[in-house]
Amino acid sequence: MLRGLTTVTYFADDLPAARRWYTELLGVEPYFARSAGDEVAYLEYRIGDYLAELGLLDRRYVPDRAAGAGAGLVYWAVDDVRAAFDRLLALGATEHEKPVERGPGFVTASVTDPFGNVLGVMYNQHYLDVLAARTEG
Repeated sequence: MLRGLTTVTYFADDLPAARRWYTELLGVEPYFARSAGDEVAYLEYRIGDYLAELGLLDRRYVPDRAAGAGAGLVYWAVDDVRAAFDRLLALGATEHEKPVERGPGFVTASVTDPFGNVLGVMYNQHYLDVLAARTEG
């Protein structure tokens, strides 16, 4: 039933600031923007090995039912958790959870971005094995 990650959406009170922060973090500009009136309300980046979509939504447009909903934690694959964690902190994120080895080949960490979203990073051997199998065949 679940076939893979398509879009993760983070919310921001200051979308222009979020755009600058995430563009610096990701090293690419958003490929898509949707306006509401004269202001940009939503931005989207395509990132990573599978071009997953990372959306940034102006918090004013968050549906009421989503505003109080429980939050999950999404982990993005990285090659070096400690380096990614340190870079996120250097860019102004705050520590949510320091890097933790979860077992052989699995390390996680998470931060809270300057806009209140929890962003996870993970070294995941299974992810690398699946990617390698796709590129070999």
